[in-house]
Amino acid sequence: MSEITKELIIASHPDQVQIALLEDKKLVEMHQETPSEQFCVGNVFVGKVRKVMPGLNAAFVNIGSDKDAFLHYLDLGPQTRTLNEYVKTIVSGGKCSLSSVEKQPIVEKEGKITDVISPGQTLLVQIAKECISTKGPRITTEVSFAGRYAVLVPFGDKVFISQKIKGSEERKRLRQIVSGIKPRNFGVIIRTVAQGKSADDLENDIEQLISRWKAMTEQIAASVPPEKVASELDRTTSLIRDLLNESFHAIYVDDKDIYSEIRTYIKSFSDNRDVDIVKLYKEKVPIFEHFNVAKQIKGSFGKIVTIKNGIYLIIEQTEAMCVIDVNSGNRVKSSNSQEENAIQVNLAAAEEIARQMRLRDIGGIIVIDFIDMATVGNRTLLYKKMNELMEGDRARHTVLQLSKFGLMQITRQRLRPVTTIDTREQCPVCHGTGKIKPAILIEESIENTVDFLIQKQSEAKITVEVHPFLYAYLTKGLFSKRVKWFFKYKKWIHVRQNINSHLLQYKFFNKDMEEIILWESQPGTKSGAN
Repeated sequence: MSEITKELIIASHPDQVQIALLEDKKLVEMHQETPSEQFCVGNVFVGKVRKVMPGLNAAFVNIGSDKDAFLHYLDLGPQTRTLNEYVKTIVSGGKCSLSSVEKQPIVEKEGKITDVISPGQTLLVQIAKECISTKGPRITTEVSFAGRYAVLVPFGDKVFISQKIKGSEERKRLRQIVSGIKPRNFGVIIRTVAQGKSADDLENDIEQLISRWKAMTEQIAASVPPEKVASELDRTTSLIRDLLNESFHAIYVDDKDIYSEIRTYIKSFSDNRDVDIVKLYKEKVPIFEHFNVAKQIKGSFGKIVTIKNGIYLIIEQTEAMCVIDVNSGNRVKSSNSQEENAIQVNLAAAEEIARQMRLRDIGGIIVIDFIDMATVGNRTLLYKKMNELMEGDRARHTVLQLSKFGLMQITRQRLRPVTTIDTREQCPVCHGTGKIKPAILIEESIENTVDFLIQKQSEAKITVEVHPFLYAYLTKGLFSKRVKWFFKYKKWIHVRQNINSHLLQYKFFNKDMEEIILWESQPGTKSGAN
């Protein structure tokens, strides 16, 4: 099976950056980044405990957001007590080195939050989940910094290796290299992309992470809680960090500054080959239109998503869960049995559902209502297919077997709100008001505008463009409306039809076939003239 070709398309706007990930030219992930995003996953804050809730075994911490951040006992890292002492020493103006810090008793997996933290206490916390709906961000005291090849975990000592690295010799080699590099009281998680990398690559990556930790420590000393003391990489750079591999074909950017930043970042850990795949887009056509991203967005983010052969999905997102209904439409082959049609529709729908979950970043509980199937073999086939389709999903997920009601339940890691893009366009007839002039008055409205253009504006030639139904009404018969206008104004009014016009929409053009722009204050324009 050939490797999937990946492309990253980055469109810069004054108020946000949009990032589209394409796999074999198909849109699979969509990210939006705004400069005002402060409470993103990975950002580190010095906060103040506002209140402790023993009944929830949790606490609410002020980190500067509109809603207090939520800290559950299970989100306390094992070395939280040591971290608290470390932060307390730094805030009070003392000097404290991580390699020489005295370890405190670890936080057990089961216990009470009141034994670890108290109201008014200063805490160093990291965003684990962004604000969703009315809830504040979820935080953890297990602070970590992710790099290209490793994740640095302060106050730890162990070296962990990604389970996706299978070879025992390679795992042993990586463990030996990292164990000899990392300083005391720093734990390290070796990422999958570290496989086959040299000791120099790993050392450079870990040194950059240690530099980020030291910079954060200096920031803590000068901070006044609540305050952000360290930022995760922006979403563009973090995507490149996590995704960039040999299958990446190109990264297209339409902004010079972002282009330079990405090239500089890739140079810090890779060779010229990877740097050369970053390309600056200079064409006049918007970058999303050129790469067919805009069209895919329009067809992928509505409530109803059409697949092929009439198959479509209805996606309903609530605060608690997402419900997806599979509909066969007109996808029925008379030569096939009902069971054969059902499995074909379900397999096609499963492929689109897996894509939609990544594209919209749907998290939490997802319930899918597939077409009913009676055969156990087909139900198992669909379950295996869904697992296979979701192997490329970076979010943690669990897929359950179909229930006896034909429902499949999936849980997917939710770190941020679902990506939503409004694909609706303003109606050219009602201009978003939902109200139009009565259809019975449309002839009067057009005639009033004709009268204004001839009598007041002295137009030499007028052409009216209308829907075919309206065209037939205005031109039908020996004494049609058009003929009556001729006798009234002593001038021939040209009428042409446009099948793309809405039923009650009309436009006026002058002798040079330039559209005449009419204003609300002029006669007849409220009925739909532009």
